[in-house]
Amino acid sequence: MFDKTALTIEDQIEKLKNRGLEIYPEDNAAHYLSHISYYRLGEYWHSMQEDKQDHIFKPHSRFKDVISLYMFDRELRLLLFDVIEKIEISLRTKIIYHLSHEIDPWWFQNFNLFIDSKALVKTLSNLDDELARSKDITIKNHFKKHKDDLRFPPAWKSLEQTSFGALSKLYGNLKHTVNSKDVIAQEYGAVNHTFLPSWLQSIAQIRNYCAHHSRLWNRNLPGAPKLLSKPPFPWIENVPKHHEFQRLYIHLCLMKYLLNIIQPSNKFTQRLQELFDNHENVDPNALGMKENWFNEPLWK
Repeated sequence: MFDKTALTIEDQIEKLKNRGLEIYPEDNAAHYLSHISYYRLGEYWHSMQEDKQDHIFKPHSRFKDVISLYMFDRELRLLLFDVIEKIEISLRTKIIYHLSHEIDPWWFQNFNLFIDSKALVKTLSNLDDELARSKDITIKNHFKKHKDDLRFPPAWKSLEQTSFGALSKLYGNLKHTVNSKDVIAQEYGAVNHTFLPSWLQSIAQIRNYCAHHSRLWNRNLPGAPKLLSKPPFPWIENVPKHHEFQRLYIHLCLMKYLLNIIQPSNKFTQRLQELFDNHENVDPNALGMKENWFNEPLWK
């Protein structure tokens, strides 16, 4: 039976000290613990413990380094959220444009175009909920003006209301005979439909971590994106092994690859370098970063 009781902030600090974490008055530990929960910070000091069973810290483990790790992770999420926003808006634009021209503005309701009908039902159900909740004036006016039209609003209205995850699932679920599936992949330098769906699923997953303020530092990521053997645009020469795909680095590379097409003059490399420079205690290996990653053709 779980029998632990809630601790006061003073008791939390005392427990950490007793376990070997160095905490000094200038660390403002009480302030941080009053705004960032003990449980959340625990995800960052866990790696500092040499005895995970009794939670005993390694020698010279410092509270200020825990906070630095936390701040690094927070700033990393904000940086990636900014990058992913650009990818999401671009993907939304391309999916709406190409499919609406190839098929019609209601292509996303056409079950004949999709591989998995059950997955499409779920996607459309979620979209229906999003539209019902939407406060967007264009959606409200559409339903008011077209009461007798029982279809969803056209793609350029409906799909502006859906999530990046739903967009990536719609794209991945398209039958391979739909020409736009390859056209979109080619425009992103992914050659054909074989590779892009796994890239988008990877990025959508990381976007969810960012949106829910979940830890990215030192996290094992499920799933493995499919990589091109010879990408048409600058890529990395030191490609991680398959077992390294659980780390963030390869996913950062895919974001950078897409961003270089969407916004060629982007500052992603500089911003990522500055983040590491500002938090020197952060071990880049915890993200799977390769040595001299910034000198790779992709990141230059």
